[in-house]
Amino acid sequence: MVENNNKSTSIQKIHEWRDYAEKIQLDANNKILGQEKAIKLIIISLFSRGHVLLEGGVGVGKTTLLQIITKLIGGEYERVEGTVDMMPNDIIYHASINDEGKPHISNGPLLKKGENLSIFFFNEINRARPQVHSLLLRAMAEKSISAFNKDVFLPNMVVFADRNQVEKNETFELPAAARDRFMMEISIQAPEEKELRDAIIFNTQFQNTTKLVGDIPKPKFDCKELNAVCDAIQENIQASDHIKNYVENLWLATENPKKFKIDIKEVDIDDFIVAGSSPRGMIMLIKAAKVNAWLNRRTYIEPIDINEIFHEVMAHRLVINRIYENNKIKHLKDFTNEILLKVSTPELS
Repeated sequence: MVENNNKSTSIQKIHEWRDYAEKIQLDANNKILGQEKAIKLIIISLFSRGHVLLEGGVGVGKTTLLQIITKLIGGEYERVEGTVDMMPNDIIYHASINDEGKPHISNGPLLKKGENLSIFFFNEINRARPQVHSLLLRAMAEKSISAFNKDVFLPNMVVFADRNQVEKNETFELPAAARDRFMMEISIQAPEEKELRDAIIFNTQFQNTTKLVGDIPKPKFDCKELNAVCDAIQENIQASDHIKNYVENLWLATENPKKFKIDIKEVDIDDFIVAGSSPRGMIMLIKAAKVNAWLNRRTYIEPIDINEIFHEVMAHRLVINRIYENNKIKHLKDFTNEILLKVSTPELS
């Protein structure tokens, strides 16, 4: 009886939070124009508790979007800029001289908000050295960091990071093992529609970022519940045997595309893939698909829940032959599209 009551409570809780998630998504779309897909994917990642790489040029609104999402979920936000001379300790503490001329140590960006830290944005992460990457990866994996002779816990933190993909000098690309720690890579691009471009350029509402974020009222829920909500979603959204077989074939297709007759223009498919998805990648795919099904008000996964997030979960973790690096983004988009096209979709019962 107690177990049934607990299950009923968790189902009620995830229904309440789905209403919150829908409002967060709606409010974010009203504040940031032309990023509906990216906003939904960010919502999915937050409710999956998955870290995110952001892909996009300069000035497209990545920082503003994350500040707005943080405010809408009622959390705390911190940001750090990657530089070639950054050391690991730079994100843990700041050393300075106080008014009395004595050394003073204060918490750095990773520790400043403590357990209240919800979104940590590492801008241009590939400008920082591998030692910094290693520290961040530990914090991502363990939700804790060692500082001041103790472990500081960051249980509610989700890391977002973007990479400078234009400049190659003094950059340190994330290795495959590091990229695999991120659930998704989400593209943030300037909108193409003239109406949206005009609004962004000429509507003063979107020009004052501080006011745009500051006008968001404090939500009536506690974002510290997100870990428990994520667990409840994963427990209550189911996958049928047909879906399990479908996912297994998608995984095999990333490893052995020729078996599924995958074909990409200007690519020798025999030579294209060096390494397919990791088991972690497939786990993250299912976690995200369950959240997508939950947002679509279902208690079970359908193929569309997987297809809508497949590229963003898969592409950045696939390792391809270096000869295709120059057109990597396009080739990987074509590759994931081909997989979804060639792998048989199960019929819904």
